[in-house]
Amino acid sequence: MIYITGDTHGDFRNVARFCERVRTEKSDILIILGDAGVNYYGGELDAEKKECLESLPITIFAIHGNHEMRPQTIPTYHEVEWNGGTVYVEDQYPYILFAKDGELYDIGSQRTFVIGGAYSVDKAFRLLHGLGWWPDEQPSEEIKRRVEENLDEIDWSVDVVLTHTAPLKYEPREVFLPGINQSMVDKSTEQWLDTIEERLDYKKWYCGHYHTIKKIERVEFMFDNFDEFPQIDDTDNRWDEFGICAGCSEKGDDYYTDENGEQVCRCLEYPLDPMKDDDKKDMDTIGLLWPNL
Repeated sequence: MIYITGDTHGDFRNVARFCERVRTEKSDILIILGDAGVNYYGGELDAEKKECLESLPITIFAIHGNHEMRPQTIPTYHEVEWNGGTVYVEDQYPYILFAKDGELYDIGSQRTFVIGGAYSVDKAFRLLHGLGWWPDEQPSEEIKRRVEENLDEIDWSVDVVLTHTAPLKYEPREVFLPGINQSMVDKSTEQWLDTIEERLDYKKWYCGHYHTIKKIERVEFMFDNFDEFPQIDDTDNRWDEFGICAGCSEKGDDYYTDENGEQVCRCLEYPLDPMKDDDKKDMDTIGLLWPNL
């Protein structure tokens, strides 16, 4: 099975609970749409996060975000072939893979194209306080050329697009941070993605970055929610075994009452109920309670 989620920023509690609930295995894949949070600090803290993520029963396929170093700039990473494309991996963590921008992958029988990176609106804050910021956070002109050349080779036709940020026309302006002067924000990547989206023949486009959950036409923004990747084999019956409904079809019986007093089914649309104190204690014992970046 293949799943997809948004930015995790080094906090993998939701991932751990999702894996436990769905009973994932190492053969399953979780796509993280940028800012995974394992290449932010460098050194021991990143190693601890990677060790924890590596220990979970799932394979991670991460897109490059704007709150992390590019893996190709870290000496411990090297390139390997995976699902028809090139990924970056460390020998010590073989189940944590990073996509290479402009690569085409065969994921779940879907021709999947990847473009990472974005501008950081918190750049000044991070530099002021000595936090990590990297000048190559956005796609370079070289990467942009490579993306367009690779799209030329496949006649600008794919099934799924995975990016960190979104084409400019789809920006979720309602979640813009107050106090940020948008006229000072570098939106060159989003503008370029606009030109890509206009030419590209695609079925679905996933992105993260904005910390919101929203669908606009074929474009879907993800954050702390989980979903099945398109065209998953419907013969897998682990959902029925675990009592989770198949897309709110009322087959399951695993429900909870939300803050409005409504019955909500724990399907993929709502995989996680509010974390209880006992859950937090359990997660803390296995080293999963890390602060957001």
